[in-house]
Amino acid sequence: MKIAVDFDGTIVENNYPEIGEEKLFAIETLKQLQRKGHMIILWTYRTGRELEEAVAFCRSKGLEFYAVNNNYPEEKPSDNQPRKINADLYIDDRNLGGFVEWGQVWQ
Repeated sequence: MKIAVDFDGTIVENNYPEIGEEKLFAIETLKQLQRKGHMIILWTYRTGRELEEAVAFCRSKGLEFYAVNNNYPEEKPSDNQPRKINADLYIDDRNLGGFVEWGQVWQ
């Protein structure tokens, strides 16, 4: 599966534009999903330096993304390209009912 995951409020506590504390089990759950063969795409509001900081934070924890704010690594953003990622599953704190926490995501 392609899984699009948000950063602020999902992987880390929401402290935008700063990087909040890592949410319990977030990085480890995403790495386990990757080990099972799923492609993890970072899908976030962040851009520029703030996006680079988020990617570097995850990389420092051993999490590399299949793509970042794109459908695949080689994709070049353009003005006529929709911003929504083509994914099978979206993990986001803005879901109806809020974020379910990482233990439930794993289940």
